[in-house]
Amino acid sequence: MKLNQLIKGIDIINLSADNAGEVSTLCYAADKCENGSMFVAVRGLAHDGHDFIVDAVNRGARYIVHEKDIQIPSGVIAIKVNNSRRALGVLAKNYFGNPSARLCLVGVTGTNGKTTTTYILESILAQAGFKCGVLGTVNYRYNNKTYPAPNTTPESYEMQKILRTMADEGVTHVIAEVSSHAIDLKRVDDCDFDLGVFTNLTHEHLDYHLTMENYFQAKKRFFAEVLPQSKKAHPQKMIINGDDQWGKIILKDVALPTLTYGVEKNNAVKAASYELSLTGIKASIDLAGQTISIQTPLVGKFNIYNILAAAAAAKALQIPSAVIKAGIENLSYVPGRLERIDSCFGFTVLVDYAHKPDALNQVLQNLVEFKKKRIITVFGCGGNRDTGKRPLMGEAATFYSDLTIVTSDNPRLEDPLAIIAEIEAGIDHGKIQKIAPGNLKVKDDAHSYTVISERRKAIEMAISTARRGDIILIAGKGHEDYQILGTNKIPFDDRVVVEQTLKLKESSTVN
Repeated sequence: MKLNQLIKGIDIINLSADNAGEVSTLCYAADKCENGSMFVAVRGLAHDGHDFIVDAVNRGARYIVHEKDIQIPSGVIAIKVNNSRRALGVLAKNYFGNPSARLCLVGVTGTNGKTTTTYILESILAQAGFKCGVLGTVNYRYNNKTYPAPNTTPESYEMQKILRTMADEGVTHVIAEVSSHAIDLKRVDDCDFDLGVFTNLTHEHLDYHLTMENYFQAKKRFFAEVLPQSKKAHPQKMIINGDDQWGKIILKDVALPTLTYGVEKNNAVKAASYELSLTGIKASIDLAGQTISIQTPLVGKFNIYNILAAAAAAKALQIPSAVIKAGIENLSYVPGRLERIDSCFGFTVLVDYAHKPDALNQVLQNLVEFKKKRIITVFGCGGNRDTGKRPLMGEAATFYSDLTIVTSDNPRLEDPLAIIAEIEAGIDHGKIQKIAPGNLKVKDDAHSYTVISERRKAIEMAISTARRGDIILIAGKGHEDYQILGTNKIPFDDRVVVEQTLKLKESSTVN
């Protein structure tokens, strides 16, 4: 690609030569460079790309984009910019030919519900006959192909690359989960979004953002800065949860055409009525004046909000009401989101990704409404992440559960028992009894807890202890098929462990 075309729109401080020349490839990882490459030296959270400039040049890079003062190697054209990360987004957009201009692009952001909302909207769009791609926590997928998701939202280079691939392969609509990290790190600034969806905001990622206000400002920036830059024109640009306190602030502060959703009456898209059970949801939904009745196996009041978010987005995209209804009802489950594992023993096993205090609170509040006997919860907290949520999750789990088994999640480089101790700090020991793992004969409404640090053993104990009518919640990892111990990622899937344990229980019962 011609250099003068590639650097169009970049905020350049100094260019060490003229802007003629041909760039073979664009890269921000030195080991990806080859002869004629442009290497963008980005300062990351763990590494600084400026430290790898020599390596990039040795591999053939001829153009270096940098923000720090550097010694320019011989034969290299240096391009100094104000912000290398910001430059990478513009360069990637130019390099891949601005693919979002050819796509209908919907961004979904918020603390909880992003993944489920994208699955529901994907189902609606497929029902409407569109070819849909999704970038999210579970995976990246399009045209019946799936790829692992290293990040919920890709780095700007990968974002533009995969959008280019999707557009070239006939995808018409893309739904992207947009994380607060991605917004803060400018990963999506150079995408032309058609719609932005806000689900809610609760305690999360404070290890990165430090305060809830900072966290909110990152989310708000998507609506206040990223969406207004888009060249797409729609009757509505924002789909906002009008019941959420933070959503109300966005509505007040950001002047873009908006469709609100929620349970409260003042929303344009709302649940006129609904019935909740352990087998699903029945609801009558008012789509800004048109009413549909839906029935879905998705469980819990929080999923009403996810359904409303997706329905409002589809309404803004002018999808017919009958198609919205069919799309909602065609989705049978979302991976790792209150995903039911069949049992022949009369108890219910649910695997959920809830790894934040509010998410765990909401899941358990809903399950309490459906319980016949006991709720048994297995959960832990990840290592090297926001430590402030650990006691809050301990408090939530033991308050709503008859038996809580505190275990490991992804401990990473932390001692699992140290993480568990921080979880235990939030438990009201005056009301919640700690019991030994070998003595789990807990009565209904007993509110006890135990510690089993090995996750597989914790799940096995929950299932061996369960009785007819019980609900078992395995929380924290959901769709993940690995566990991170130290720096090693080992195969581990809660759903697989549950199925294996149930089969063993069944065979031992038969024998």
